[in-house]
Amino acid sequence: MARFLDVHPDNPQPRLISQVVDALRDDQLIAYPTDSGYALGSRIGNKDGRDRILRIRGLDDRHHFTLICKDFAQLGTMVHVDNSAFRAIKHATPGPYTFILPATPEVPRRLMHPKKKTVGVRIPEHAVVQALLEELGEPLLSSTLILPGETEPEVFGWNVKEALDHQVDIVIEAGETPAEPTTVVDWSDGQPEVIREGAGDVSGFLAMD
Repeated sequence: MARFLDVHPDNPQPRLISQVVDALRDDQLIAYPTDSGYALGSRIGNKDGRDRILRIRGLDDRHHFTLICKDFAQLGTMVHVDNSAFRAIKHATPGPYTFILPATPEVPRRLMHPKKKTVGVRIPEHAVVQALLEELGEPLLSSTLILPGETEPEVFGWNVKEALDHQVDIVIEAGETPAEPTTVVDWSDGQPEVIREGAGDVSGFLAMD
């Protein structure tokens, strides 16, 4: 059964954050709230975590994983950001956006798109996520928690625990999260292409396309 941790949404308790980070370092899988619904997360080096996420979501190897980053500096170690993308992405983060970009050698090949060698990156605007990333000291491998047959992410921790009690190790509860998933922008070919219109405003990227 998954552990259920009730974390304050604005002032996360350091003791609980440490428990979650210890679990991540022990290669456990978590379900956690973000600024655009719940997500599944594991340590980048957790080889089993990737496969568990794919199984829960009913996805195949072509799924674009996302690396959740603490800040723009950390994001820049994971992906190549050219001059055309730099200013727009920096302006849009932190926030409910996922950007698909060419991966750097810091990203394990098993986490890249098999053909494009790209990966998603994002910087959420959520106190609990920022606290986790600060303590973990590295990006978090993640995927929005949209269950098979659903179109929107889960938004309540108790719903997540009920649905995935035997498939994840920890569920973090921190109040209701927004139901809309991130806006996904593919910038891997030098120009922004909006793949999914979600919580983030797309007008600035459509104007550049």
